[in-house]
Amino acid sequence: MYDFVLVFCIFSDTPMALTREQIANIAHLARLALTESESQVYQTSLSSILDFVGELDRADTANVAPMAHPLPGLSQRLREDVVTESDHHERYQANAPQVEAALYLVPKVIE
Repeated sequence: MYDFVLVFCIFSDTPMALTREQIANIAHLARLALTESESQVYQTSLSSILDFVGELDRADTANVAPMAHPLPGLSQRLREDVVTESDHHERYQANAPQVEAALYLVPKVIE
């Protein structure tokens, strides 16, 4: 079961302090094995990150215009989407140990 308290706490005005149980749940979801000392470090770090996100959420952005680019008046240079090389797969596959239907055949490594 997911702990949605983490999601909704960033919208509150109170500082967010994660519990050891919440850190354990996050570690379980991330498949991390944390020691007690690591758990304390993560508890402090993640709580401060969520507090910072809460501060950003409270910032007044009512009169801020959305931006499509960080530098107004500039656009990203794009190249034409054209083929610039010819097909050399036969030459490359000539050195391969096994090829079938223009595909490289490799040994099975996962059972």
